[in-house]
Order: sequence, then C-alpha cells, then structure tokens
Amino acid sequence: MGEIKRRHALCLMGVFCLPLPAVSAHRTDSIHNLGEVVVKAKTYKEVIPAQTLKGEELRKLNSFSVADAIRYFSGLQIKDYGGVAGLKTVNIRSMGTNHTGVYYNGIQLGNAQNGQVDLGKFSLDNIEEISLYNGQKSDIFQSAREFGSSGSIYLTTRRPRFEGEKDANLAAKVKFGSYGLLNPALLYEHKISDNISAAVSAEWITSQGDYKFRYRRVDVSGALKYDTTAVRHNSDIDALRIDAGLYGLFEKGKWNVFAYHYTSERGIPGAIVNNVWKRSERLWDRNSFLQGSLEWHVWRGLSMKFNTKYASDYTHYMNNNTDIKLTDNIYKQRECYFSWANKYAITADWDVSVAYDFQWNGYEGFDLNKDHDKEHPMNTVTRGTHYISAATAFTVADRLKVQASVLETFVNEEKRQRDKAPNKSKVTPGLFLSYQPWRKHDIVVRAFYKTAYRMPTFNDLYYTDMGNPALLPETTTQYNVGAVYDRTRTEGIFRNLHLNADVYYNDVRNKIVSWPQGPQFRWTTINLGRVDIRGVDAGAACTLAFPHEWTLTGKLQYTYQEAIDVTNPSDTYYRDQIPYIPWHSGSAIIALSWGTWSLGYSFIYVGERYNQQENIIYNHTQPWYTSDMTLMKEIRWGKARLRFTAEVNNLLDQDYDVILNYPMPMRNYKFGLAVEL
Repeated sequence: MGEIKRRHALCLMGVFCLPLPAVSAHRTDSIHNLGEVVVKAKTYKEVIPAQTLKGEELRKLNSFSVADAIRYFSGLQIKDYGGVAGLKTVNIRSMGTNHTGVYYNGIQLGNAQNGQVDLGKFSLDNIEEISLYNGQKSDIFQSAREFGSSGSIYLTTRRPRFEGEKDANLAAKVKFGSYGLLNPALLYEHKISDNISAAVSAEWITSQGDYKFRYRRVDVSGALKYDTTAVRHNSDIDALRIDAGLYGLFEKGKWNVFAYHYTSERGIPGAIVNNVWKRSERLWDRNSFLQGSLEWHVWRGLSMKFNTKYASDYTHYMNNNTDIKLTDNIYKQRECYFSWANKYAITADWDVSVAYDFQWNGYEGFDLNKDHDKEHPMNTVTRGTHYISAATAFTVADRLKVQASVLETFVNEEKRQRDKAPNKSKVTPGLFLSYQPWRKHDIVVRAFYKTAYRMPTFNDLYYTDMGNPALLPETTTQYNVGAVYDRTRTEGIFRNLHLNADVYYNDVRNKIVSWPQGPQFRWTTINLGRVDIRGVDAGAACTLAFPHEWTLTGKLQYTYQEAIDVTNPSDTYYRDQIPYIPWHSGSAIIALSWGTWSLGYSFIYVGERYNQQENIIYNHTQPWYTSDMTLMKEIRWGKARLRFTAEVNNLLDQDYDVILNYPMPMRNYKFGLAVEL
C-alpha cells in the first residue's frame, strides 16, 4: 500500500507541474446546495424529458461520485455496500442493474463478465452533466446500441471553455475528512487553436475506511437488536484516475478523442455475519479505454456519426481466509466497438435514422491457486454482437411529437473450455408520444411503450458449476403515462415551478435467477422468473428570488413501487415484493444562497422492504433516512476564485444498511478547498 500511495502521489505531482483546471470538491454520502435543479429547456422540446443535473447545479451538488449524485433522481435505487470503497450499482424502476445502460461521452460503459458498472469509480471532478432517461433518449440521432436499454444514464465530461483572451484554465482542489480521507484533484484545459482544445484531469483518492458502526441482528421473532459497536475493517482504498480529452470543430461538424485510466487497490470488508466483521479479501482493478467520436453534417438534411472504442479491464481478486477455500483469481476483459449512425431530415418536422454497431468482447479467467508463478485458464470466451436500428421522429402542428424505433440484435459466442451458448437474435420496438394540449400553458402529457432485453453475462453462462449456456435473454416490456408542468419567470419572487408525475408498468420475463436443483441441491442459473412492476414517480422543484441577492431553491422527489414475483403460484413468495425494493422512497433538497455564501440541506428516505424473496418478518428491513448539510463560501482573489466547503454527512448519526449486513458510515465530516484560475 505504501509503495502504491507514493506512486500515485508522484503521478499527481507530475500532472500538477503542467500549465493546466480541475473543478470543485466532491463528497461521499451527501448532497448539498444545488442552485436551480431543474431542466431549463422547455419540456415539450423532448418526447420524454430527462432528469438532469448539469453545470453550476452539479458543481454545487458537491457529491463524491456519480453514484452519490444520482441517488436523488426519482425511480432509481443505488445498491451501496458502504464507504468510499464499497461497490455502488444502479437499478432503474426495479428492472435490475443489467437493464441500465451507462454512457460516458456518448459511448456505453460495459462489463461483459457480470453486466455491472460500479458508479463509485466515476468522480464528479470533470463531469459537466448527468442525465437519466427512462426508455431511451429523445434524439434519434444515436448509435444502434443506445436503443437497447430499458433506462439510460449519460455522463458528459466538461468541454473546455475560455473567457475573453484566455487560452488556458487551471483548477485544483483538495478534500479531506473522516476515516483518513484525502482527495486531491487537478484539471487543466488548453486552447490549441480556435477550433481545437485539450483537457487533462487527474485525481487521487485514499481512505482508511475504518468507520464505526453498530452491529445488528434480527431474532426469530423479527425484532431488531443491536449487539455492539465495532469498527469496519478492510475497507481501505487507494485509487488514481487520469483522463485526457481532445476536442475539435470543423465547418460541418465536430470530433473528440478521449482517454481514461483508473487503477485501484481496495479491501473488501464483506458482510457482517455471525459476529464476524474482519475480512481479508482484496481487489485490484485496472480499467482503461480510448474512444473517439465524429459527427459530420454531410449535405442538406443528411448527418453521420461515427463512434469507436477500445477498452481493457483487469481484475485481481484474492481471499486468504483459511476458514474457507483460498481464492486467487485474475479476470481480463477486452472490448472493441464501432458505430455508424445516419440521420436524414425529410422535412423540417420529420427525421429518420438508421445505425449499425458492432461490438466484440473477450474474456479470460485465470486461477493462481495451483501455482502462483503461472496463470491457469478457467474460462476463455469471445462474443460478437451486431446491432441494427431504424427510427423516425416527427412533429404535428408543433404540439404532437412522435418517436418510433426498432432494434435487431445478433449475438455469436465462442467458448474453449465448455459448451458455448447458441447464437441469439432479438427484435425490440419502441413508441414514444408527447402532446401539449394548450398552446398557452406549459403542460405536456407523454406516454411510451418499449420492449428491451438484457443478454446473459459471461458469469450467467459459464461461471463454474452455476453457469448455464442455454439461457435466453431476459426481456422487459415497459408502459409509461405522465405529465409535466414547467413555468419559468424572469421577474418576481417565483422564478421557476416544475411539476412532474408518471405512472408506469414493467413486465419482466425470462428473469435470470440462480436456483438449487436436483437431489444435491446444486445451484445453477436458469430462466425462471417473472416480475410485475407498478409504480409512480412524482417530483416538484421551485426557485424563489428575494431582494439583496437571497435565493431559495427546493426540490422534492417521491417514488412508489410495487415489484412482485409472479413466477410460480406454488412458491411461498408468490406475489411478494422482490428483495430490496421499497414501496415508498423519496428525497428533499433545500438550498439557501446569499451573495457568495450558500447553505444546503438534503434528506433521503427509503421505506421498509425485504432482504429475501419471502416477505416474512425475519426478512423485514427497517426504513432508513439520512440528513446532510453543507456550507460553502466563494472568494475572489485577483484572477483566482477560491471555494471553501464544510460538510456534515449523516447529520443525525443514523445506523442503517442499504444492503443487509453492509453498514453505512455514521456521522462524518469533510472539508474542502478549490482554486480556479
């Protein structure tokens, strides 16, 4: 660990020596002053508007990672295994992590091994905008693969901007706090010419992660009992992120090239079970990718977009616990991706598009237990996937907007050690509508229907003893009806009022589950499940402007979900709520600003739920809630802008688990300083 920390510190020092800005501070488990957290564009300009955080509002959010920021979107759950180092995955409308597409600068992040993207790895240091779409993005000028997800999260990095005659921006920040947290970061932007600019960003995160928690258990009667107070062990992290971007404009288009590298060593504290909270599991990660995009307006109404990407992922997992089987495995993944999208404007109100994508994934697993000097292959798999899409979008009388799409997917795999999965193909259509009933009122009603799928992962198909090459894709059918009201004023106290509500139904079939079979009750992965999901998403936001530079903003989000298992009437958990989905959840944000001062308060509530399939009292999980506060002060010092932050997370010192037996940090503090030139 000491050598890694020294190496990371030297890397950051080298970057700091460049003439170059990083941006503001982040944080771990809280949310703060957001300014105006609303979609500023008129709602009727998109068929299905996104939930969006961007620019100044995202900077003031002051979250530590992307996972922390998106917790405040409605209809979304974060599976958080605790602390800075804990795994953080996203689930939209109870359809599962694998049904969510996560896109970085327009190109999807992937993990063919387990289908999960750890959003805790992506800081907000250089993120300009985060958008959440249910169904799909409203713009049909996109890659074919983007039409395939049930829900999508788009992460867009900061594009260099220069004021006046400036040709360079430099920003640096450092944050420190509880549990030995140290988080310096740097961002440099340089104007190469009028049409070309570059950016380099680096960040180092280190934390001991040794936070206190109260160990709890549930007795046979369902009563919750706290046995003792302990300290979380083996939850340290040492991580370095470096990325660089090159951005260009030309007469009829734009292009960009982006490189990303993340490396980390972290402990895996594991679940607190049977009074055991000391673990020895370790994880080493190296994630790198190089991607590029070209958008070209060829002639008249014809436009083309090309995307390409190469990614390499390395994971080393070790468990030295002598009480169980020793594990020392290495997993390697590679991805090659190419996309060609075309859009043609038939008229000013009617567009059509076609796109073709090809994606190649390679996966190798190695066992080091037999001989630490040699990698023994466990699995070697390759997958080639072809995506072909067609879409159209048109507007009638500037009030009715229609978008329709269809995606066909072909999958072919090759496997060395075991039987390979058969070739697969799938067709998934979608239809989206929005209508403005009254021209003089900013009310829009919307609806959509869409089918989507998720392919079995390499672990689903080929994991030792549990994999099943015969698995079918897990499919979803989505229905949504909603309305939006958005009113903005430039004068008076009430500057903005935003209201939205959606009712939805999702039907998940061929759900992939692990199931004990046969007289030996050996676990295997099969298509068995069916889940019915019904829910309501509602939100409200407003901005009040008072004399003497006082501003008050507020935002509320509420979600109701009923996600029940309807697989087999003979099951004891038939029509029970599926694990970890609360019936009720919501969040509230209040931000008060005066001149260069700002004070923010945020609240998250997750209602009762069950941690296993059977909704019995022993599996019942209590609601949890957290309160967070932040104070921020900005100072102008010559040409520099300084920002000081002080944060209190989990203000009321709540004991809670997002995932059972993975305790979250209790009250903790962070302080930060950011400088922009």
